[in-house]
Amino acid sequence: MRIQLAVGDQRATATLEDNAAARDLASMLPLTVAMTDLFGREKPGPLPRALAGEVEPVSTYRVGQLAYWPPDQNVFVVYDGDGLTVPGPGLVLLGTVDTGLDVIASAGDDFELTLTALD
Repeated sequence: MRIQLAVGDQRATATLEDNAAARDLASMLPLTVAMTDLFGREKPGPLPRALAGEVEPVSTYRVGQLAYWPPDQNVFVVYDGDGLTVPGPGLVLLGTVDTGLDVIASAGDDFELTLTALD
């Protein structure tokens, strides 16, 4: 499934993974999340509820990744810092930003990200 990530009138697109957590995220769309900047490498924001579904977590992340951090119920986009190790319990991969990663990277420290389904 492809989704749109909007910051104001700026747009990015992403493709969701075929896993239970990504399908659960898709079931919440459209969704607006209050995002922040963390460590100059990712933009996290809290979801209204935890994502359901068993998915094998990963312990590293890459630029362009859309992921979920279960302890804080945060969805986030990685825009810098490929290959860094993530502490337990690890990340749940939700998808990959296909276009417009710069829109999210340059959105500032506090902004709203609106996620909508494209197909």
